[in-house]
Amino acid sequence: MLVKGLVLRSTGSWYDVRDSRDGHIWQCRLKGKFKNLGLKVTNPIAVGDYVNFEIEDDVQNFGIIHEILPRENYVVRQSVHKSAFSHLIAANVDQAILIATLVFPRTSLGFIDRFLVAIESFRIPGVLVFNKQDLLNDDMKEFQSELMDLYDSLGYHCIATTALSDEGLEPFSALLKGKVSLLSGHSGVGKSTLVNAIAPDLDIKTQEVSTFANKGVHTTTFAEMFELEPGTFIIDSPGIKELGLADMKPEEISHYFPEMRELLNQCRFNNCQHINEPGCMVKHSVSEGGIAMSRYESYLSMVGGGDNRK
Repeated sequence: MLVKGLVLRSTGSWYDVRDSRDGHIWQCRLKGKFKNLGLKVTNPIAVGDYVNFEIEDDVQNFGIIHEILPRENYVVRQSVHKSAFSHLIAANVDQAILIATLVFPRTSLGFIDRFLVAIESFRIPGVLVFNKQDLLNDDMKEFQSELMDLYDSLGYHCIATTALSDEGLEPFSALLKGKVSLLSGHSGVGKSTLVNAIAPDLDIKTQEVSTFANKGVHTTTFAEMFELEPGTFIIDSPGIKELGLADMKPEEISHYFPEMRELLNQCRFNNCQHINEPGCMVKHSVSEGGIAMSRYESYLSMVGGGDNRK
């Protein structure tokens, strides 16, 4: 008999699958070779996938996955080992939340914009959480306020938090309620600390930011789903530096900037890439202040294949 389940964790060849009947978690493996549903991916199943599985051994707690159920959406990153392939991070996500910090460690605007472009391409709402307010001086707070106004105006909900003093924790908790949220961000930005502050029973592992090169130390190896309360899930995702632009052609990138998408088909040339073509409405909007220079610089970096993600 096949049972429906939810994939909570993947460790390569084994999957933690939660039984939809009673919540019991089974250790499951795949039955034979799986077709990757037309995707060039290194792994056929992602955290957040719903599957049909068969109980193989109820003493050893083993099961066999027979079928992946249709996905609402999915998120991939470039495969570390196979350049032509992607790696599935998560499936059936309601929103993707980037935890960002302007200091210790600094999340660059290029990284934020790449994340948002990737999430736009997956048709998933993006949210920005600016953490570590306690470390900001007045000038940085003013800069952050301007950033939040910018991204809010583009349709990306923004909140400010400080996990250590409970600032913004209620809005953060409300943001997650009743949804499946993919949490991303550089190591050291406080993802785990934020989640532990609103759901201490989870006790997600945290590590201090390394002062060497001001980079965080990676604590998450595999994507994993946690249930904060019934119907509220978070997916903690590792290695999002490679997120997103794997299969994106340069001429597509502007479609995933909402402020550029509004100007679609208004340039003089249909194939305008908004770089140095005459009659470009995007460049005109940048010069008039309608499109933020930081966003346009991020766009140019992506089109040019540069790396501004640090």
